[in-house]
Amino acid sequence: MMPSGVFNTRPQQDMAIVRTRAQWLLLAAALIFLVTLGLYLPQEWVVWLIMVGIYTVAALGIHIMTGLCGQFSMGQAAFMALGAYTTAFLAGSHGWSPWLTLPLSGLVAGLGGLVFGIPALRIKGFYLVLTTIAAQFVIMWAIRQPDWLGETYGLDVPAISIGGAALKDAQFWWLTLGVAAVMLFLAKNIQRTATGRKFVAVRDNDLAAEVMGINLFRTKLLAFFIGCFFAGIAGWLWAHHLLRINPDLFTFSLSLWFLAMIIIGGMGSTAGVVMGAGVIMLVDKLVPRLSPVLADAFPSLGYQIPAALSLILFALVVILFILIEPKGLYHRLQRIKLYYRLNPFSY
Repeated sequence: MMPSGVFNTRPQQDMAIVRTRAQWLLLAAALIFLVTLGLYLPQEWVVWLIMVGIYTVAALGIHIMTGLCGQFSMGQAAFMALGAYTTAFLAGSHGWSPWLTLPLSGLVAGLGGLVFGIPALRIKGFYLVLTTIAAQFVIMWAIRQPDWLGETYGLDVPAISIGGAALKDAQFWWLTLGVAAVMLFLAKNIQRTATGRKFVAVRDNDLAAEVMGINLFRTKLLAFFIGCFFAGIAGWLWAHHLLRINPDLFTFSLSLWFLAMIIIGGMGSTAGVVMGAGVIMLVDKLVPRLSPVLADAFPSLGYQIPAALSLILFALVVILFILIEPKGLYHRLQRIKLYYRLNPFSY
């Protein structure tokens, strides 16, 4: 819905994502604000922003697989690990340039998604969820084998450098922001293409989509490849941010986090992915601040509080959104936008 008094005169205007001059100005102001955050925020919050950007890229893969194509995946952290270990193995152990391993990390994760996406032709729903859970544990088991990577626990990753100088936290935030912006642009435009419309048709009714001539096998495999490609890019970012990775980073609970991000933000929305990632990371940030307060109030629980509080808050937030705002934050934002765009003709 366009604001009152604004109308389109060309098809290109009707299809544009950013349509009015005010929207372009707001977009430019938002980008400038995000870029300058790395200059004056404390290091703790810059690192938090980096993690939000990395998780956003990984959750965009879930958005494409689940939000658009309806193929539920609960193994996104494992595909993220494939991308991280690809750059660790090539850049860290064999001296390749990290910039060269960026597309390779995405491709390796995407190929892994193709392997575990094959059962999607025959099964769906609960059984497909079980298949992707199996992918989480099979991939992480394979990574832990010393005969494959030469290390049982972890690998060192070289820092990304420009002009011979390694990127610091603020500079790495700019890199993360740039990669996240590109991946957001790709994800937003994928759903506007013929391929994206095939994804939506398969999600809504795969039998009707097949009757209309859509190749289900190819479409579902493509959704898994693209979604896991995004996870591989996120793994590349995370590996070069941490400078050392180990299998304990890519847990099953992290895969649940990614799924929760699109639930909180809103299924089928790229903007909702960013909102969901921000909410989940704020909940994670809240845990160390609440833990001492609860520890003083319940001294008998002691060290159990931090671990339990993280799980409790995460589950509570997801449950509240499912009950109160099942369509996610993006749906609420759209309702607010419709209210002021149609004013004074709100009917």
